[in-house]
Amino acid sequence: MTSYLFSFRGPRDSVLLPETFDAWARWQLQLGPRLKDRGYPALAAEIVGASAEATTLGGYSVIRATSLAAAVELARGCPHLQDGGAVEVAELVNNDDTFDRWLAQQFCS
Repeated sequence: MTSYLFSFRGPRDSVLLPETFDAWARWQLQLGPRLKDRGYPALAAEIVGASAEATTLGGYSVIRATSLAAAVELARGCPHLQDGGAVEVAELVNNDDTFDRWLAQQFCS
């Protein structure tokens, strides 16, 4: 079976709302064993290089940095930029504990 990356793109002014968590958690639960990595919501984001409209998703890496600015600086060294590519950098939010509590409420209540 082939793996696929879902890159979720929302409006620039979108915010994480508690009431939307249930919908996301239910959908991810419906994906069952096909879901290999729940991923993380992204908050602040920057694009380094060509615009998102001029590029297509070509892969992903998760890195650690002290801030969005520091992560953007690291992205500036990506060789993909020399070929007209781009790197979209987004701060990720870990929802593992929230999801575990949600699961417990759904199945242990």
